[in-house]
Amino acid sequence: MLKTALLTLISLAIAIGLGGYSVWYALNAQDGVGAIRIGQWTAFPDVGSLAADPYSKARVAREGVLALGRAEGLAFVAERDEAGEPLKRECAYTIEGSYPTARFWTLYAADQSLGVIGTGKPRQAALQSYEVLRQADNAVVISVGNRPAPGNWLITNGFGKMYFVLTFYDTPIASSTGLSDVTLPRILKAGCNA
Repeated sequence: MLKTALLTLISLAIAIGLGGYSVWYALNAQDGVGAIRIGQWTAFPDVGSLAADPYSKARVAREGVLALGRAEGLAFVAERDEAGEPLKRECAYTIEGSYPTARFWTLYAADQSLGVIGTGKPRQAALQSYEVLRQADNAVVISVGNRPAPGNWLITNGFGKMYFVLTFYDTPIASSTGLSDVTLPRILKAGCNA
C-alpha cells in the first residue's frame, strides 16, 4: 500500500513538473503556435484578435501588454542575429535594409520581459521612423551598441540577453495576404566587448 502511494506521488510530481516546464517553455519561446517568421524576425499576427491561440493570450496576459489588432499593426521580435547567434547587450550590431510600408514604426532593444532596456542615460534604447536618416533607396542603416556611432544609433548598455522589437503601425502587412512579399532588415554582428 505504501509503495503504491509513493509511486503515485512520484508519478504526479514528474507529470506536474514536466507539464509546468512545457507551459513555461511555450510562453517564453519566440517560435510556436501561430508564429510567422521572416528572416530573424518573428511575429504573432493573430495575438490581438479573437483567433489568437491560448498560448498567445497567456503571453499577453502575463506580460500585461496591450496587443495590437490586425487593423492596428504588427510587432516583430528578433532574438538572434543573421548568423543564428543569440543577441547580447555587450555586442554591437548593424540593422540594415528596407522597411515595409507603414504609417509609423518603432524599433527598440528589449530585455527578457520585452521592455525597453535601461541605458542609464537620458537617451532611450529606441528609435522611430520619423527620426531616422534614410539612404537614397529608402533603406535604413542602424548601428546598435554602447559606443556612439554616426548616422542612426540605437544605444544599448549592460550584459546579457537582448531582443529587438520592431513594430509597424497602420500597415498593409498586418493582413494575411500582405506577409508573403515582406522583407525585413538584417541583423549583422559588428563585434563584442572583450
